Amino acid sequence: MRKNKIDIISLGCSKNLVDSEHLLRQLQAAGFSVSHNSSRIDAETVVVNTCGFIADAQQESIDTILRLGEAKRQGKIRNLIVMGCLAERFRADLVETLPEVDRFYGKFDWKGMLADLGHAYRDDLSNERCLTTPGHYCYMKISEGCNRFCAFCAIPLITGRHTSVPMQQLLGEVKRLAQSGVKEFNVIAQDLSSYGMDLEGRMMLPELIDQMAQIDGVEWIRLHYAYPTQFPYDILPVMAARDNVCSYLDIALQHISDKVLTNMRRHISRQDTLDLLARLRREVPGIHIRTTLMVGFPGEGEAEFEELMDFVRKARFERMGAFAYSEEAGTWAAQNLNDDIPDDVKQNRLQQLMALQEDISMDIQQQKVGQTFKVIVDREEDDYYVGRTQWDSPEVDPEVLISKERPLTVGEFAQVRITEALPFELIGHAE
Repeated sequence: MRKNKIDIISLGCSKNLVDSEHLLRQLQAAGFSVSHNSSRIDAETVVVNTCGFIADAQQESIDTILRLGEAKRQGKIRNLIVMGCLAERFRADLVETLPEVDRFYGKFDWKGMLADLGHAYRDDLSNERCLTTPGHYCYMKISEGCNRFCAFCAIPLITGRHTSVPMQQLLGEVKRLAQSGVKEFNVIAQDLSSYGMDLEGRMMLPELIDQMAQIDGVEWIRLHYAYPTQFPYDILPVMAARDNVCSYLDIALQHISDKVLTNMRRHISRQDTLDLLARLRREVPGIHIRTTLMVGFPGEGEAEFEELMDFVRKARFERMGAFAYSEEAGTWAAQNLNDDIPDDVKQNRLQQLMALQEDISMDIQQQKVGQTFKVIVDREEDDYYVGRTQWDSPEVDPEVLISKERPLTVGEFAQVRITEALPFELIGHAE
């Protein structure tokens, strides 16, 4: 056990990771030795930044806390602190059921944590962070919270209303990071589409991305988690015109059936969705769309599920994830709809949907064989380098395995000719 050392364990999404990075900087400035997601826990204090989005994520958080609680009982750590979304949402219950935890903090109570550790929060460092990603890419969180209140989603209950980070603050951070060697900026938010509405009453995402693209050193910008309703279409000309804005958009559609979309309170129709996709592909040729779909939501009968399957066959998403509906306490769906679809039916539908997507992904990947792409080299393995194209977001999308015929530098770009395709990987050699 190393005294005066704090290890932060981040669970859940990349938005949580950004929070941990900001907290790491505050702790570092306070004089602590810090580490993140260490493979060997040797810190006196461990902080778990939890996820509370869906049941599986909540269980992962609980399991991690219990494992660390056992380590505390064995004398391997002294203090166990829990923060983040799960603590924000269920603090009263957690205090009763997890006595091994020394202190609980919500998602945003960093000042309280610093004070309890004997230090003051430094406002002058509020825009600084310790990157936990490789030095050539980072995540840029441009807003917090959400005003959409979809029937199934607990995020607004945890994070509150949508709040945008001021544009000049973001641009200043991008400049500092680019000067430090960051080349790839993965822009994230719970709802990218609403960026700026709370600042100036208008959609400011296109302006933000256009200005980011003009900063020296910014080579890739990738957009994650746009909302389909009231989509900011002015972003499309920016994507088409700026070479360093990736032809990639992560936009969760959830479903295609009008019945299910109404039950979900998504405020969009099937036809609106089809029109949106057609415009995306028309105005940004070659765009790769990542979406997330849900099966088993109340009201999804066999006909609605088959409608979803047919939609996926025709839409041919380059990237797609899916999950089965789980009822979340406090949401509109939990209070007003009957979760009456059996779990085995949900899982069967999920398997069918993902099997269909695997076939589509394989076909799309095969079309890349013989072509040469700009690839960022993320790491070196024993037998090959591992990189990504502009259409591949870290952690969630396919990777490119590059032969070691000639040496490459991690964090730099290479032109890679694709020689083989798998459903979720490409294989090639550097030219």
